[in-house]
Amino acid sequence: MPRFNRKGITRILFATTIASTAYLPTRAEITGATKLTKSIAAVDGFSLENKTIDTPDLASKFTSKIAGDDEAADSSLTFYEDDIDDALETALAKGTAGFIIILRKGDVPASNSMDVYPVVVASKSSTITLDNEAAKFMVKFAITDTPALDAAVPAAT
Repeated sequence: MPRFNRKGITRILFATTIASTAYLPTRAEITGATKLTKSIAAVDGFSLENKTIDTPDLASKFTSKIAGDDEAADSSLTFYEDDIDDALETALAKGTAGFIIILRKGDVPASNSMDVYPVVVASKSSTITLDNEAAKFMVKFAITDTPALDAAVPAAT
């Protein structure tokens, strides 16, 4: 099985609107989305987790489990701060609703590797440090609905 490094392959975008109620963007919506990839320093979350339910019974000392509710992991993106252009800070202002589109294997049409998370920007804050590193800011997202996972990347026009 071939392996790959996400760096240089995976693409992350932010779209303010997606017409599909299934959260499947069109090629035009992907093309018009804000490209975030080059400015991202770290990604955290953007996954679903299941809260299993313990189901012990009197017949065994083993506590079995069943699947419970799904919930989104706490999710954030950390960006390199630009000392000239504040377009990302403006696009991702607190309270802004939209969609994080993750093309896990790159922009490969028909690949079932697109995840789309409906989000609201919960907070945006600068990361202030005296360490010898680039200036950064973190955006935390509230995932507002069940994301579209493993969706097909739309065909190129």
